[in-house]
Amino acid sequence: MAQISIIVEFKLKPGQQEPFEDLIRAHAKASLEQEPGCLRFDVLRPFEKDGSPVNDCIWLAELYRDEAAVKEHEATDRLAILGEKVGPMVLSRRLVYGAVIAP
Repeated sequence: MAQISIIVEFKLKPGQQEPFEDLIRAHAKASLEQEPGCLRFDVLRPFEKDGSPVNDCIWLAELYRDEAAVKEHEATDRLAILGEKVGPMVLSRRLVYGAVIAP
């Protein structure tokens, strides 16, 4: 079975980037440490081609061993608790799943 990548784009309410980043960094670290099927979990600050920041926006790039590892991640209490904490900080969230077809 193919590895699964998840790309998430969060658009945040003004003034929420720093507290959101603190929470999401801790979540990424815990996912890597506690979930053997979580192979990579990057937290990204997007920027424009000219180097200017895209304010109030965070991207996640996650990589999982397989679909079972994604399901394990999505079922964690930690993810549900995170959702409760960051929900009030978020204007929108876009989630895209992809099968890895080349390294």
